[in-house]
Amino acid sequence: MTVHPFIEAEKHAGHSVKRACELLKVSRATYYARRTAAPGPRAVRDAGLTGQITAVHTRSRGTYGAPRVHAALQHDGAVCGRRRAARLMRAAGLAGVHRRRRHLTTVPDPRAAARPDLIARGFQPDPTGLDTRWCGDITYLPTDEGWLYLATVIDIASRRIVGWETADHMRTDLVADALTAACRQRRPMRPVIFHSDRGSQYTSRQFAALADQFGVRLSVGRTGQCRDNALAESFFATIKRELLDTRTWPTRAAARIAIFDFIEGWYNLHRLHSSLGYLSPADYETTHAA
Repeated sequence: MTVHPFIEAEKHAGHSVKRACELLKVSRATYYARRTAAPGPRAVRDAGLTGQITAVHTRSRGTYGAPRVHAALQHDGAVCGRRRAARLMRAAGLAGVHRRRRHLTTVPDPRAAARPDLIARGFQPDPTGLDTRWCGDITYLPTDEGWLYLATVIDIASRRIVGWETADHMRTDLVADALTAACRQRRPMRPVIFHSDRGSQYTSRQFAALADQFGVRLSVGRTGQCRDNALAESFFATIKRELLDTRTWPTRAAARIAIFDFIEGWYNLHRLHSSLGYLSPADYETTHAA
């Protein structure tokens, strides 16, 4: 414990330490013992853990809260409970970022052909199901040049972003380019289901023809049911919370570069996911590759 600041002030002002201790009901022996005592073993350990916690929080770009910080410490071999990690984060003034509400971008096409829901909210990770179930959606962010739209394709089994694209429009070309990127990058050896909402881009004839070309089966959720595409919604909440809403974007090019760095340099390779047992998508796929 630190020396009481009132007693120290009284001493420096030339007043009686004895009188100050009496006013605060503290013995002079306790005051001098605390004034000269070295930090205890627990305080030393807390200081070391605070340094490790700060390093983890910095690596996470200031986004991790106590659960992920604790998981990262365990990966690093540190001995620290979750409550202790939370306490030390509070003491150091560190906190994770919080989710903001997302605006809807889905514009359904009432003339679109009916398609089934082949996922039925089955978004559980599955190490044996890589490249068999994908999902995707569209989000947007404002820049000083106008809106920038982001379309994604996510492997449900590992949470990895396997395809994505940005554009200054929400036309079908945007989602088609994202699906094309996923198919060319992953080259799935088994039939793939791609799940989306009922937005007009995903239910268009152009997108259906592209899916047939790649051998992809299309699946859609119900109208107005965001949980039917919960994994895609969750990723957008994460990237908005941890990147897109953290600053202003002067140009679309600057935003795209930041999105590339976030997805390819951080999210896929290093960001810990609670649903994956606090592994990153890349580590999850590598761990279960056999």
